[in-house]
Amino acid sequence: MAGRGVPAEPLSAKAQFALAPANGMDTAKKPRGGTSSFRQTLTYSSMKTSGFVVFFAALSALASAATPVDSQITAATVYGDRAIVTRTARVDLAAGEQEFVFERLPASLLDHSLQVSGRGTATATILDVSARQTHVDATPSMRIKALEDEAAGLRRQDRGLSDKLKQIEQQRALLDRIEAAVTAPPPTEASAPRPSFDDWSRLLTFQSEQLSRLAAEQQALDVQREDLAAKVGAVEAQLNELRGRQPGGRSYKTVTVRVAGAEPGRLELVLAYAVTGAAWTPAYDARLRSAERAVELTYFGVVRNGTGEDWNQIALTLSTARPGLGGAAPEPTPWVVDVRKPMPLPAPAALSFGAAKRPRASESFNTLAGAGVTEGDMLAAPQEGFYVTTATATVDAATTSATFKIAAPATLPSDASTQKIAITTAKLAAGLQYQATPKQLESAFLSAYVANSTEFPLLAGAANTFLDDTFIAASRLKTVMPGETFELALGADEGVAIKRTLVKRFTEDTGLTNKGRRITYEWLVTVTNHKPTAERVVFKEPAPVSRDEKIVVKVLTPAEKEVGTPAAPREVTREADGVLVWRLDLKPGEKRELPLKFTIEHPADLAVVGVE
Repeated sequence: MAGRGVPAEPLSAKAQFALAPANGMDTAKKPRGGTSSFRQTLTYSSMKTSGFVVFFAALSALASAATPVDSQITAATVYGDRAIVTRTARVDLAAGEQEFVFERLPASLLDHSLQVSGRGTATATILDVSARQTHVDATPSMRIKALEDEAAGLRRQDRGLSDKLKQIEQQRALLDRIEAAVTAPPPTEASAPRPSFDDWSRLLTFQSEQLSRLAAEQQALDVQREDLAAKVGAVEAQLNELRGRQPGGRSYKTVTVRVAGAEPGRLELVLAYAVTGAAWTPAYDARLRSAERAVELTYFGVVRNGTGEDWNQIALTLSTARPGLGGAAPEPTPWVVDVRKPMPLPAPAALSFGAAKRPRASESFNTLAGAGVTEGDMLAAPQEGFYVTTATATVDAATTSATFKIAAPATLPSDASTQKIAITTAKLAAGLQYQATPKQLESAFLSAYVANSTEFPLLAGAANTFLDDTFIAASRLKTVMPGETFELALGADEGVAIKRTLVKRFTEDTGLTNKGRRITYEWLVTVTNHKPTAERVVFKEPAPVSRDEKIVVKVLTPAEKEVGTPAAPREVTREADGVLVWRLDLKPGEKRELPLKFTIEHPADLAVVGVE
C-alpha cells in the first residue's frame, strides 16, 4: 500500500501522483477500492457464483464512495487578469480508496490549474484530481423569497385599502339615495306631510358630516396607497435586479480528489485552482510635505472579485506576474514585401459569416511555474506586517515578478465591486524644482523628483497628488522599480512668479543692391521667488530655428560664450531645436531679470512664416 507516512510539507498532486507507482500502486490497472488480492479473488469468484461477485462489488463501491466535503476559502493570490484560490477541507479518511468532492466551484475554474496537497494523521497518497462541469437548476435565494413575500404582503394591504375605498363609494351612493328619497315630491294621492324646516336642517347637517368624514377617510386611504405603491415599486426593482443575476440555471465545476489511505485518520486537503473574474490594479496617494522636502507615498491595490465566490477573512496576496502573456517571448513572424495583387472575389455560395472558433479559457492558461508562480504563492499564510499609518504588506521579489502579502485578513464579496487595500506606506526624500514655459503660460509648476528607496516595485497606475493637505490633481504614475527616480507633478504654485515682457520689436531694411529685411526681438523674463526657502527654477524659451539657408537667425542675448551645451551645461543651455533652458537657484525673496534678444534676417521678397 502507498506511503509509510505523510510528508512534513504538503505535496502537490503532481508530485504525489509520481509516488504512487513507486509505492506499489498500479493506478492504470487496479480498480478503485480494491487491492491486488481483491482483484484476484473477484476474478476467481466470477467463474463460480454471481453472488460473490455482487458482494465484492458492493464492498468496492462502498470503499470508493464519493464524499462531499465542507471547504472554506483560506487564501487567494490575485493577478492582473485572474486569481489562484486556495480551499481547505478537513476530512475523515478511511482505509482504502476514497473520493472527496468539492462541489459548486466557479464554472470559470481553469481545469489545468488544479493542484492538491494534504497533511494529517493518516498515511495517505493522493492518486488523482479531476474536474467536471455540472448544471444546477436555479432555486430562489432566501433574499429573493423574502422580497417576494414582502411584495405579496404589500399587495394584500393595497387590496384592503381598495376595498375600503369601495365602501366609501357605496356610502356616498347611499347618502345620495337618502337625499333623493327625502327631497322627492310625494305622490299626489299621498297624505304624508312634507318635511319641516328643522327636518331639512338635520338632513343637511347629517349629510355634511358624513360627506366630510368620507372625504377625510378617502384622502387618508389615497396617501396610504401612494406609500404602498412606492414600497411595491422599490421591492420589485430589487427583485428584478436579483433575478437578473440568477438565470434559469447555472453551471458549476465539481472537483473530485481520489485518495488512498493505509489506515483511518484525519486529513487536511488543500485545493488550489485558477479562476477568471478577479483582477487588481495599483493606485497611489502621493502627499508632498513641503517643509520636510519629502513625499509620503501610500501604495494601494484596487482589487476586484467577480469570481462568483465570496472571500471572507482570507490571506490575500497580490502578484505582479502576468500569466496571460505566456512564459516565453513570442516568435517573430516574417515581414514580407511583395507586389500588390488583386484578390479575386469569392463566389456568393462560398461566403461564410460564421464566427471564428474561440479558444477555451483552459487552453489559453499558461503553466503557473512559467509565470513565476509557485505553490508557496498560492498557499502562503499572511505574515506579520510592519505598521506605520496603514497596514503594510511584505514583498517577495522573484526573478520575473513580485508578490505582496497583505498583512491583515481581507474580505471581498463576489459582486465585482472594487476594494482599495493598502500595500505599503513610505516617506521618500524629494528634490523640488519649479518648471515653466513663459511663452505658453506665465506660471511656475512645482515638480518633485523622488527616488524609490523601498523594495517595492511601483507599477503604473492612477495617483492622487496632494500638496501638504490640499488635493492638487489626479494623474498617473509610471512603472518605477526599486532605486529608480520618478517625477511627481504638483501643479502651479504662485509662490514663484514669472513674467515675460516684450521690450522691443522693430523691422529694418538691409543691403544696397540686394534688399533684405531684419527683424529684431527683445524680451525680458522676470523670475521672483516669494517662498521663504531657496528654490530651483527651470524655465525654457524657444529661440527661432531656420529651416532655409536664406533665413538667418542670430541670438544676441545671452551671448554665445555664455550658453552651454547638454554635454557641458551652464546656467543657460541650448538644447534640441534651439530651445534655451535656464536653471536658476533663487534665494528667498530673490528676483532675476533675464533678457532674450535675437534677430531674423531674410530677403525682402521672400515670404517667411513663423515671424511674430
